[in-house]
Amino acid sequence: MFTRRDFLRFSSASAVPAFSDSGDFSRQWLTADPALEPVFFMGDGPMYSPTEFIAKLGQINQTKPIERDFYGKGGCVDELASQFATITGKEAAIYLASGTLANQLAISVLSGENTKVFVQETSHVYRDEADAAQSVFGKRLISLAPNKAYFTLSDLQQSIEELNQGEVFRSGIGVVSIENPVRRNDGQFVPIDEIKKIAAFCREKGYKLHLDGARIYLAAAYSGTSVKEYASYFDTVYISLYKYLGAAGGAILCGPKEIIDKMEHLAKIHGGVAFMSWTNAAMALHHLAGLEERLKRSVLQGKQLAGQLNELPEIKITPVAGGTNISNAQLSPAIDPKKLSETLWQTHQIALPVAKADGSFKLMVNDSLLNRTNDQLVTAFKNAIRFAKR
Repeated sequence: MFTRRDFLRFSSASAVPAFSDSGDFSRQWLTADPALEPVFFMGDGPMYSPTEFIAKLGQINQTKPIERDFYGKGGCVDELASQFATITGKEAAIYLASGTLANQLAISVLSGENTKVFVQETSHVYRDEADAAQSVFGKRLISLAPNKAYFTLSDLQQSIEELNQGEVFRSGIGVVSIENPVRRNDGQFVPIDEIKKIAAFCREKGYKLHLDGARIYLAAAYSGTSVKEYASYFDTVYISLYKYLGAAGGAILCGPKEIIDKMEHLAKIHGGVAFMSWTNAAMALHHLAGLEERLKRSVLQGKQLAGQLNELPEIKITPVAGGTNISNAQLSPAIDPKKLSETLWQTHQIALPVAKADGSFKLMVNDSLLNRTNDQLVTAFKNAIRFAKR
């Protein structure tokens, strides 16, 4: 199973400091040409060191002075929320401190007094939010499709029927929550046809729908289904600001005005309101411009690059079925993974995730790929492989 921490660890080589879980990707110690823009085959987008983050904000502010918010209201925070409301086709949107807060508040408000919430067993809501739905909001998470990226309409209907038959005192069904794509399943996305069927059934029964769309732009880029269409099948949708938008944190929750209007007060009473959030909003606004186009180009270039690398006998790239930006990579036993990583990073500023002892690793594509041509990347791999042979 692949986790976020797997790709934040880079190399144990003494010559190349390891990327830590803090996400500090400072380049001050590089021996390669400092003018060479790096390519990271890890992560979904830019992850700035403090120095880089401050410098980037300065560049953004020079282009257009950043307008600060006041407790999440006004300035670039309102501008960001307005843009996402338009992008998702929803009536309103709000900045929230985290994706967990966005997911939990949306599910709680949509459910009302109903207590049952259906989720993927592999979802962030079920696995990674510290049982907040149960311990804080009094909701009962019912997990479906163990170890799979998504559940089907049939799975949902069967579970509902079993609960109806097996419980003496029934509690109401509030929300069906779907994460898309699913990081715990190597970024697999939920087929749009299945979403359509589930949405139609839920509308008929009066069940609300929430989309954990932290990485929905990746699902859109790889599936060909737009963010707006994905969002149209759900009452609320959360989108992360740091997965591929460069922010240090933060989330946007979009939905009907009557739902979103409740969130400011709820976020406050749950301790999720900061005095100012303009730094994250300004960074996200900057990277949001042209994001869809960059991701489309990255998808195309990434697929072409995989084909070119597969012509080399020392490496094999295999895409994840129904996946997004994560592929399975396998090095030949003749290659020392540590030396390969060292050479690529020190000489070419190309970063690979940590390879396992058997030479396998997860290769991730993001828009840093656009910093080089595929010919340049293939040449770099060829050179590094030559030095990495045992």
